[in-house]
Amino acid sequence: MLLHDLLGIELPIVQAPMAGVQGSALAIAVSNAGALGSLPCAMLTSDTLRAELSEIRLKTSKPFNVNFFCHTPPEPNAERERAWRASLDPYYKEFAIDPATIPQGPGRAPFDQTAADLLSHFKPPVVSFHFGLPSSDLLAHIHSWGAKILSSATTVEEAIWLEAHGADIVIAQGLEAGGHRGTFVAEALTSQLGTIALVPQMVRAIRLPVIAAGGIAGARGVAAVMKLGAVGAQIGTAYLLCPEATTSAIHRAALKSDTAHHTALTNVFSGRPARGIVNRFMRERGPLNDSVPAFPLAASAVAPIRAKAEALGSGDFSPLWAGQNVTGCKEIPAAELTRELGSLSKGMRGANRSGNN
Repeated sequence: MLLHDLLGIELPIVQAPMAGVQGSALAIAVSNAGALGSLPCAMLTSDTLRAELSEIRLKTSKPFNVNFFCHTPPEPNAERERAWRASLDPYYKEFAIDPATIPQGPGRAPFDQTAADLLSHFKPPVVSFHFGLPSSDLLAHIHSWGAKILSSATTVEEAIWLEAHGADIVIAQGLEAGGHRGTFVAEALTSQLGTIALVPQMVRAIRLPVIAAGGIAGARGVAAVMKLGAVGAQIGTAYLLCPEATTSAIHRAALKSDTAHHTALTNVFSGRPARGIVNRFMRERGPLNDSVPAFPLAASAVAPIRAKAEALGSGDFSPLWAGQNVTGCKEIPAAELTRELGSLSKGMRGANRSGNN
């Protein structure tokens, strides 16, 4: 089956939702080019989400995707928070920050009924999730207006779970992918596979269509994963230099430098593993640190350090999210990049399931 049949798009490309480096402008450009543009919503207030959805509805009649987190909020652990902040004390002193002034907060909230009610006024044709799926009642609400539901899986076990709990399409997130891992069942990083290994196993294990993500940076990569059985590719990193992205000057400079070829999974920025360009903070406090508070509670303690460093022109304490393959990053309009990415695969079908290795 083609993504055209599933989602009504011309090109088998999904632009990965990337919180913090994009808004509606990138999603609109990609959708108008014939692929599926995506709006990251996990960090938006209700008012901002409403404004962004209104902008999308105004500027495109094509299908688009809205993306939310659906993690279970952790119980605050005061002792762990104190220990984490104590480990950051040298940085607070370096940047003259009084830790007593730093608020503690939940950070990113999971998808809830309020968000579902807001979406029902706009009826986005695609809604996607990271970290599993919300409740069956919320999924039924989304399905009520005919939307398709996507969610990320980093293992075959997670894909099977998504199929059993209401997803319509599964995104196979390979280990190469930038940003947060979508893990929600298998937390051990030793269980995580690269895209080429993950996609055919997932295609064999479930009946749902599979979209490949991770390390795909060009048209040949898109065609390759479709030959493995994927119905399309989700791509994020390649869009980070497009003018429609809101990627910061510091982040853009890092992507264009040799350091972009050195990425690692780290939890020191948010409390969950995510792939980004290696910088000072990752080297000195990670890249993985067992003392970090649970996601998303870790972010508030690092935020003022990041702000001070960025004000000085430094990305040493910034989450410079990027996948392992930055070769597709181009400073060209998103529509042009989208057409390039889909140039070899328009009309392709995924490989026969029984023929995958």
